[in-house]
Amino acid sequence: MSETHEDDAPQDHDQKGSYVTAGSEFRRDMTYIPDRITRDARDGWPVEAGRYRLIAARACPWANRTLIARRLLGLEEAISVGMPGPTHDKRSWTFDLDEGGRDPVLGYERLQEAYFARFPDYPRGITVPALVDIPTRSVVTNDFSQITLDLATEWAPLHREGAPDLYPEALRAEIDELNDWMLHRVNNGVYKAGFAGTQEAYESAYGELWDALDVLEERLADRRYLMGPAITEADVRLFPTLVRFDAVYYAHFKANRQPLFTMPNLWGYLKDLFQTPGFGDTVDFRQIKEHYYVVQTDINPTQVVPVGPSLERFLEPHGRDGLPTDTWGPGGTAPLPPLAAEVVDPANTPLHLTGR
Repeated sequence: MSETHEDDAPQDHDQKGSYVTAGSEFRRDMTYIPDRITRDARDGWPVEAGRYRLIAARACPWANRTLIARRLLGLEEAISVGMPGPTHDKRSWTFDLDEGGRDPVLGYERLQEAYFARFPDYPRGITVPALVDIPTRSVVTNDFSQITLDLATEWAPLHREGAPDLYPEALRAEIDELNDWMLHRVNNGVYKAGFAGTQEAYESAYGELWDALDVLEERLADRRYLMGPAITEADVRLFPTLVRFDAVYYAHFKANRQPLFTMPNLWGYLKDLFQTPGFGDTVDFRQIKEHYYVVQTDINPTQVVPVGPSLERFLEPHGRDGLPTDTWGPGGTAPLPPLAAEVVDPANTPLHLTGR
């Protein structure tokens, strides 16, 4: 399952404008700010409650991972969160959901300001998720792959009692291999299909994506979660892609071999996680659809946002209870409900139908 490379050509993948380059395949810029927040402050950024603000748009799958990890680990009080709106322009994600259009902690209108506070000539995309140092109001890192790993390990002293071990040491090598494979084939695979600039590039990406989904369908036939009976970092990374699949990727990105709900193991797994505290309660389907269908105008020039699909099926029985299960791991417990200020608008999620 291992992959040996990642696309590294510059690609401003989170900004409004041109996503598709005619005559070429999509290549994601994987060069991020490498600084880490650690217990030993090796990069100058110590783990410290209340010092950092996580900027994570609900619309973005890469940011969705950090919201899930923060919830599962109980880091809400240690790391505050700012949530940009689902649509933006070429310059930056904007805090248009906040009163006065400014983040109430940083005072910024645009995430771009936090990047420029540290790097005045920052040459790459202004991406989420991003961790911002509150005292200096400057970005620390936007390395989405490393952020969740550090939340699970470096921030352990501030985890809630009963927090799951999302990155157990004995499974790290296998989790890393699976995550790398999923990144290329699934998480970024949908983008490779959707932003392909040639028929050949599209068909190649489409084939790799569906081959990978078939592998995952088989993997989940006899295990409740990707690594077995307990939730891990691998599930945190796959869920945001799967939950967006039928609503966006199936049609918008032309990943239309079949809807995900027709694949019994993947669909049951997705429903299972959606109904698990910390997963579905981070998902805002209205914001997700507005982001893709409004921002990506070269794919959807009319900016018309689909009404469907029906969301009620996310709450149907998932049928995964008979598989070996230790959801939260030894000594682990479910997270507390989300903070009142972070509850998803009931109009934008099916969870309100059951009062969850």
